[in-house]
Amino acid sequence: MNKMGILVAALMWAAPSFAQNTTEQDFVTKVAISDMMEIQSSQLALDRNPDKDTKPFAQQMVKDHTQTSKELKALVDGVKVKASLPTALDDEHQKKLDALKAKSGKDFDNAYDQMQREAHEQAVALFEDYAKSGSNKDLKAWAAKTLPHLKSHLAMAKKLS
Repeated sequence: MNKMGILVAALMWAAPSFAQNTTEQDFVTKVAISDMMEIQSSQLALDRNPDKDTKPFAQQMVKDHTQTSKELKALVDGVKVKASLPTALDDEHQKKLDALKAKSGKDFDNAYDQMQREAHEQAVALFEDYAKSGSNKDLKAWAAKTLPHLKSHLAMAKKLS
């Protein structure tokens, strides 16, 4: 196998399809942690006197991700989804939040903006895949209903400067 073939194989292994490998529990965990991260990082941004485009974005993220957290909790509590919700960030996301907390001024704004773009790209991919091929019909329907909002967030995040 040539170098390009090895690279392609490595990328395929490193970025498996969420839908084929994501169980109900995996999806619920990823979404819940993502929501917690969005809320905590956006609240932090609001506390840091953000620039003029970041403030309304951060306010929208707190509002919308609080809502999706409530909706996900209702699905899990209503026994339509057999999964448990995490109660705290995982190590990976906690480290990202801690690194963000260490920044200030323009460095903070730039890091927050980049984090939002990356997080929403990942969320859109996750929700698209689960909406197409997820195993739980109620969770699939919710993922499909939520997806346009995440795409809107991604478009907004790409406009942050």
